Amino acid sequence: MKREIRKDTPINFEIAKKYIENYNPRNISLGNTRIISKIVDNIENETGEKFIRMEMGVPGIKPSEIGINAEINALKNNVAGIYPPVDGIPPLKKEMSRFVKLFLNIDIPTDNFVPTVGSLNGSYAAFMVTGKRIKDKNTILFIDPGFPVHKKLVRMLGFRQESFDVNNYRGKELRDKLEEKLSKGNITSLLYSNPNNPTWICFTEEELKIIAELSEKYNVIPIEDLAYFAMDFRKDYSHPGQAPYQPTIANYIDNYILLISGSKSFSYAGQRIGMLVISENLYKTPYPDLLDYYSNDAFGRALIYETIFLTTAGVPHSVQYGFAEILKAANDGQYAFVEDVKIYGEKAKIMKKLFIENGFKIVYDMDGDVPIADGFYFTVSFPGFTGDELSEILLYYGISSIPLTSTGSLRTEGIRACVSLVQKEQMPQLEKRLKLFYEDYK
Repeated sequence: MKREIRKDTPINFEIAKKYIENYNPRNISLGNTRIISKIVDNIENETGEKFIRMEMGVPGIKPSEIGINAEINALKNNVAGIYPPVDGIPPLKKEMSRFVKLFLNIDIPTDNFVPTVGSLNGSYAAFMVTGKRIKDKNTILFIDPGFPVHKKLVRMLGFRQESFDVNNYRGKELRDKLEEKLSKGNITSLLYSNPNNPTWICFTEEELKIIAELSEKYNVIPIEDLAYFAMDFRKDYSHPGQAPYQPTIANYIDNYILLISGSKSFSYAGQRIGMLVISENLYKTPYPDLLDYYSNDAFGRALIYETIFLTTAGVPHSVQYGFAEILKAANDGQYAFVEDVKIYGEKAKIMKKLFIENGFKIVYDMDGDVPIADGFYFTVSFPGFTGDELSEILLYYGISSIPLTSTGSLRTEGIRACVSLVQKEQMPQLEKRLKLFYEDYK
């Protein structure tokens, strides 16, 4: 039975109701962030009330001048008049390889790096080629919760997909669940994020070893989404060439793909650039079934020179120069990129405290046997509400979010909160609105 919404809410009830119903509340239950964002935009424009925006997982930090100035110089040198190399300009490939060595402690040749139009473009290409490499393997496995758009990509590509909520299978229990899934023989690749969107859990070395061992056993290619690179602030991964290093499956398996975003850790979201890393062994591995779709059966060449080239024709030229300089500065120890993004963890700590003080509970609260980190996302619930109900009703209180069910989570009572667009000066407003909600529904 749908819960009745009080009419004396901080946001004008009739205006909020009009836009929520206009866009169909089902879009909220599906976690359609673009639709939820549009609903909030319309309500803000008509009421003049500013929301606590937690629905969009987008960065909220000004980018470094290093990249901007490098792009300006590149544009002045006429790169805008020249097609960019699809596999990346040499300075960028060099710095990508250095970055992976210095921050992951992994040696990979420069040929195996390619810039992509954001990590989403990289995941598209990875799904496309892994899904066609062996005829009998046509299913992508998602270790959930995860980014809903990835599943939409797989559906659009026409591949099958399976998933499971990893929260129920942490540590040694992960082995049995993966064995159950992979032993059927239909899985071609699997994807997970680390740190995780939306829960902010982080896989342990034990869990990465398990994923690697079973992926190798069943000829499955792991796709490791490192969109939030080095943003588990419980450990300091910020010093180039010094341990500890960002955890990665690359330490335990020969065939893998890494996706590293320029948007989050480097705050370069508007320029749409990321890096796709193909392991040395996978890059040169031939898959004869690829010849049904490509002119080359070598995995790396099919992915870079046909899939990425045919979908984007390469990352814009000036952006490659900008990102190359950002990576160079990080590699040289002149740009402490992790320091810039620690503000996300600081805001998460404050926000979680405010939610808890007003009757909410953290849904994914533990990372194995230790408390979850403070970072880009966190998850909360309120007694008696489903995630769909909570996400919708909080709109009337000027707080936007998405339900966890849209991310593959089995925790139907939860919502995902992203901290990036919430400003520190908004914390008193958030506290006031949460107190009103608590008084209305406790």
